[in-house]
Amino acid sequence: MKELKSTGRELTRAEEQIMHILWEKGTGLVHDILREFPDPKPAYNTVSTIIRILEQKGFVGHKAYGRTYEYFPLILKQDYTKTYFRSFVANYFGNSYKSLASFFTEEEKLNIHELEDIRQLIEEEILKQKKDSHE
Repeated sequence: MKELKSTGRELTRAEEQIMHILWEKGTGLVHDILREFPDPKPAYNTVSTIIRILEQKGFVGHKAYGRTYEYFPLILKQDYTKTYFRSFVANYFGNSYKSLASFFTEEEKLNIHELEDIRQLIEEEILKQKKDSHE
């Protein structure tokens, strides 16, 4: 799979739904993808059109079996998540992870256990970076 580099290639909500299905299933025909949608399901032609848009954007590829196409993701979910999240932090928190952390601790009313877990993760990363900088 190729690496996603451009933050200008974010997915719409409908595109994201289809990508989550493909990331979960690995591959699928349009009717396979459609089956995974909750009710009320979108029209077959709608899903087919969105998949073609995803192909144009470079997120999805296909294998042809006659006139039937099996679609598969070209971008790893983890790569898209990293790119999307960086863009999200830049657009909504001025590229400040400190502002993001402040938002979650103040607005989301994290409980003590969640805050302690986050602190543990941060402390582990601090130790790792200190160790790496001394090597």
